[in-house]
Amino acid sequence: MKFTLAVAALAAAVLTPTLAQAQFAKADDAVEYRQSALFLMGNHFGRIGAVVKGDAPFNKDEVAKNAELVATLSKLPWPAFEGGQTNGKSKAKPEVFSDKAKFQQAAEKMETAVAKLNTVAKGGDLASIKTAFGDAAQTCKSCHDSFRAK
Repeated sequence: MKFTLAVAALAAAVLTPTLAQAQFAKADDAVEYRQSALFLMGNHFGRIGAVVKGDAPFNKDEVAKNAELVATLSKLPWPAFEGGQTNGKSKAKPEVFSDKAKFQQAAEKMETAVAKLNTVAKGGDLASIKTAFGDAAQTCKSCHDSFRAK
């Protein structure tokens, strides 16, 4: 029940990006929103990573659930970057805002890769999941290398 409610709430946020953008009256709000979305996405992605690395047992249903959440969450942070709002707590490099096209392309690559991971995870084949996970992880690394301060 809680899982269904969480997914419904996330879906509502995904379907209303212009409303989400309007809610960022302060830079702190935008930064907190995108950091929260990225934190949750990273948390669920990390759970799949633990399975892929052999640090956690393979449970195809749990992997599929986490992949679905990652795919849903992957759409959330981007409206919070659109206003160019930042603060001292943000790790976003200036290039996020000065090279918006490249940043958007990186975000879209990640969304595509995690959507593929989601599809593959539903099939339950660990070898295929490992490949799709690696591809998705590479898109995360590429974006972090280009757009995230250390």
